[in-house]
Amino acid sequence: MIVFLNGEFVEDHQATVSVFDHGLLYGDGIFEGIRAYDGQVLELDRHLDRLINSAKYINLHMPWSKQDLRDFVLETLRRNELHSAYIRLVITRGRGDLSLDPTRCTTPTIFIIATEVNLYPAELYQTGIKAVTVATRRVAGDALDARAKTLNYLNNILSKMEATAQQAHEAVLLNNEGYISECSADNIFIVKGQQLVTPPAHMGALEGVTRNIVMDIAAEIGLQCQESPIRPYDVYAADECFLTGTGAELIPVVELDHRPIGAGVPGKTFQQLLKGFHKYIKAHAVLID
Repeated sequence: MIVFLNGEFVEDHQATVSVFDHGLLYGDGIFEGIRAYDGQVLELDRHLDRLINSAKYINLHMPWSKQDLRDFVLETLRRNELHSAYIRLVITRGRGDLSLDPTRCTTPTIFIIATEVNLYPAELYQTGIKAVTVATRRVAGDALDARAKTLNYLNNILSKMEATAQQAHEAVLLNNEGYISECSADNIFIVKGQQLVTPPAHMGALEGVTRNIVMDIAAEIGLQCQESPIRPYDVYAADECFLTGTGAELIPVVELDHRPIGAGVPGKTFQQLLKGFHKYIKAHAVLID
């Protein structure tokens, strides 16, 4: 595997960062997960825009332009001869010292990994997954804004551990008011009649790129889609539920907290949106070559 690291392309075993890097020491950095399909990168500009906004939020100065970042991503894919891949673009505050002071970090660290990945086994996209509501709460938005995609993921990891301990595939996180924010790695949607609902960002949900794509597709096919607060009860009573994310794409949830959702199988609205998503990929991706 070839990794892009600070302006160079190196073998994966040579791709190392300093133990004094503030991304390692304090989770002080940002990242994006991006997907390539059949020689095309999906919504690269949307991902880079969110990365740039995340950098502004944590006051991280990046010496690269958006076009530079774009070129780095595409060249990493070319070097690895990958046409379909998951791309992880990470930027940290860089090497500093053991103090928290970010001014001690003079140069940010950047690296890009491109690899083949399957977040869930293929059969689960046909049968659906099981989720549980976990005790770990989403970090409050007035403490760390969910719209910024930072390296602070311990909250998500703890929730995933809870789900695994309960033999579930995914964790549903609540905010401090008891409303659903998102899952450990994905956004959540429910379907009730002709209504599609997903939690808003101020409830602790990341403004996911795939989430926004699905909302666009829903509008095109005549579904009413709204961002609205939901509780676990709303999922129990929903006709359908599914998750979205760059890694997961769209995957149906057929059970929450040992309660079947709808008929307990992937629903028609999910299938319709999934079909629309596959069409969207072909129409809105950037060529690698």
